[in-house]
Amino acid sequence: MKIACIQSDVVLGDSITNSMKMKGKIIEAINQHATVIVLPELWTTGYCLEEITKHTGQQESIISELQTIARSHQVTIISGSFPIEREHGVTNTLIVINNEGDVVKEYDKVHLFQLMNEHHYLQSGTDNGLFTIDGLEVAGFVCYDLRFPEWIQTHAVNGAKVLFFVAEWPIQRMEHWETLLKARAIENQCYVVACNRVGKDLANTFGGGSVLIDPWGEVLVKGSTEEEIIYGEIDRGKVEEIRNTIPIFEDRKDGIYKSFKKNV
Repeated sequence: MKIACIQSDVVLGDSITNSMKMKGKIIEAINQHATVIVLPELWTTGYCLEEITKHTGQQESIISELQTIARSHQVTIISGSFPIEREHGVTNTLIVINNEGDVVKEYDKVHLFQLMNEHHYLQSGTDNGLFTIDGLEVAGFVCYDLRFPEWIQTHAVNGAKVLFFVAEWPIQRMEHWETLLKARAIENQCYVVACNRVGKDLANTFGGGSVLIDPWGEVLVKGSTEEEIIYGEIDRGKVEEIRNTIPIFEDRKDGIYKSFKKNV
């Protein structure tokens, strides 16, 4: 499985320009024989949250175009996240399109990031991030979800062997980014694939550093702070090999964890 992470800059609030640019990069990744293509968080709009409802109507046609590309070229597109209008408000939603062009997962970001005011403009999700790629169980998450290890591990316990993260992670916390991604790989004995944007908006500079990490925590490939596409390979058998070496999931004590209550 050859994976491409497209870390790109985003023109704030300009879905059409961002979409045209991204489609060209997707074709570039396809020409390099990538079979799974990963895009960043909110790459069509950026964090124009105060005006986010003005942009939700444009997302359906962009997703449809990505479905056509996936179907035509038989690639899976983990197409980052989009602002999606729901009955209860706008969600920050990860969309996964399989190699037949079908949307097979919509994961609404569960943990909203107060430092960027997401909780004022977006609604939190309540569903899990599990899906499959060619029979391989995986899971997808959005940015701030990374800081909640119990949420991530819930997916590994339920079968995920690759953890995908899409993000707009600021440059001043890039040490946290890589440290947490390595930790999620090691503690869950999973591959971690993380795609982060680069560039600036009105308030933030974003750090890139898209990365593919193996289940031992070894960084296999890492992006810079500039626009680029990084490529890496996943060995399906390595997850089971490592889990058999150190049987973390066999040694879990779920009953004790669930029964623990702090005496106040």
